[in-house]
Amino acid sequence: MAKSKDVRVTIILECTCCVRNGVNKESTGISRYITQKNRHNTPSRLELKKFCPYCYKHTIHGEIKK
Repeated sequence: MAKSKDVRVTIILECTCCVRNGVNKESTGISRYITQKNRHNTPSRLELKKFCPYCYKHTIHGEIKK
């Protein structure tokens, strides 16, 4: 069967500060959120301001490939 082209796709948002700074020595990882987006309304990469528990502040989380 052919793969269906769903309008809603599941995406992963990753903290841009943690990735850029190489993560602090005391933190255990990189903040990631899973969400959905509508492919027709937002064809470009999604960026949202979310809370990062490793940076202890609100930072920009950008869409990454799976």
